[in-house]
Amino acid sequence: MSVAGPDHRRRVPRTDAVLADPRIAAAAVRLGRPLVKRAVTAAQQRAREGALPPEEVVDAALEALPPAVTTLRPVLNATGVVLHTNLGRAPLGAAAREALAVAAGTCDVELDLATGARGRRGAGVVDALLATVPGAGGAHVVNNGAAALALVAATLASGREIIVSRGELVEIGDGFRIPDLVESTGARLREVGTTNRTHLADYERAVGPDTAFVLKVHPSNFTVSGFTSAVGPAELARLGVPVVVDIGSGLLAPHPLLPDEPDAAGVLAAGAALVTASGDKLLGGPQAGLVLGDRELVERVRRFPLARAMRVDKLTLAALEATLRGPVPPVRAALDAPVAELRARAEAVASRLPGRDVRVVDSEATVGGGGAPGVVLPSVALSLPEPYAAALRAGVPAVLGRLEGGRCLLDVRALAPADDEALAECVRAARVGS
Repeated sequence: MSVAGPDHRRRVPRTDAVLADPRIAAAAVRLGRPLVKRAVTAAQQRAREGALPPEEVVDAALEALPPAVTTLRPVLNATGVVLHTNLGRAPLGAAAREALAVAAGTCDVELDLATGARGRRGAGVVDALLATVPGAGGAHVVNNGAAALALVAATLASGREIIVSRGELVEIGDGFRIPDLVESTGARLREVGTTNRTHLADYERAVGPDTAFVLKVHPSNFTVSGFTSAVGPAELARLGVPVVVDIGSGLLAPHPLLPDEPDAAGVLAAGAALVTASGDKLLGGPQAGLVLGDRELVERVRRFPLARAMRVDKLTLAALEATLRGPVPPVRAALDAPVAELRARAEAVASRLPGRDVRVVDSEATVGGGGAPGVVLPSVALSLPEPYAAALRAGVPAVLGRLEGGRCLLDVRALAPADDEALAECVRAARVGS
């Protein structure tokens, strides 16, 4: 480190002068004055120590500033996984993003503008859910799918028994398991059947005066095949106790590509009393948990004291309602996209990349997010040399593809069509060594 003399230190610009620079002032508006001032102070100190010419203090401070207040970075999902858990699962559609802008300010989330009195929080979301799933008598929203199941168990079964098949005691991610989750509410699990086969008679023998409800959990992140047997909601509904079905993925109505994925409407029609589900998976909305079904039971769940701790904020309510009421969300659009359309998009992107080793190839996409395991979605991808994978992750926005056969594949099924040009630009800008 060089030692700066008195003349050098005197040339270091004052803090107020640096903060008055238009570029620094604009950054302070965008990022906040404290963060910007810290960058300015650090640049001044480097100049005083002789490590930086005084006239470069402003540039050095600007270079040290982050591009945004949040550490989150935008990522183009070219993995072929429609619901990528590490990328936040469902991307929100334009309607949901517009709703977030409204909810970000002051809004009538809990106010009746006609009377000026307090209004019912989340009434719009409930109405939208009941319109989407007409077979549900009531609906309630909490902060995630696990919370929905935990709240139902705490409300209906604390100190009592929940009957569940051994084959449905699943781990739901990050080490959390259904038995641990349910038993933390004070309920007791009574396991029936075996890991691969459970019959109606197993449930019948277990039902007793201490039974709160029968729980059926859809094993959404794995499949069991071969010598298996399970009991559906319609048969369980004849047992004379409430049936609660955790469908997991948030599919509210049947989808032709996902015939084995349970949907809320179908499960309720089969006789389930309650359905719990996620909002940020196949529904395509923000992270949320749904409780749908019998009006009286839903109301008990809504009024249970623990429900307050699981309440969703105004941003979630706004985005979820807009997802339900608005145009087809990105997740549904990605599932429905014809392969011919995907191929045309991939070829159009490839045409914008002259001189690069890029090929348009057939690909296989997946649903992801713990939904529809084993379902393959025919897709199309751009194939590039392997070094592009790391180079694209370092770009702005970052691009996440996948490695396959020594090549970097950029699958377009999970990518919004509006991002095709951005994808081409990211590939053009990628710094890949020769």
